[in-house]
Amino acid sequence: MTEEDRIAFYERLAEEAYGRLYDATSSSDAAARYSDAKEALHTAIALAHGLGRPQTAKRLEARLEEIKAVFRSQFS
Repeated sequence: MTEEDRIAFYERLAEEAYGRLYDATSSSDAAARYSDAKEALHTAIALAHGLGRPQTAKRLEARLEEIKAVFRSQFS
């Protein structure tokens, strides 16, 4: 698996966790899925920075901020 594949893998993990937020049956379940999404995106962002891909890192950081905003407005 290349480093770019790893970025894509963690990005997919984040999106899957984010998608499962809407299936959460409790606030603690939603918080756990939110945490999973954040952790995966932080990993993808770190990999992008390590590869010298600032545009990819910036895109992922923007997605992280979107997910944070949605969680705060809908699940807090």
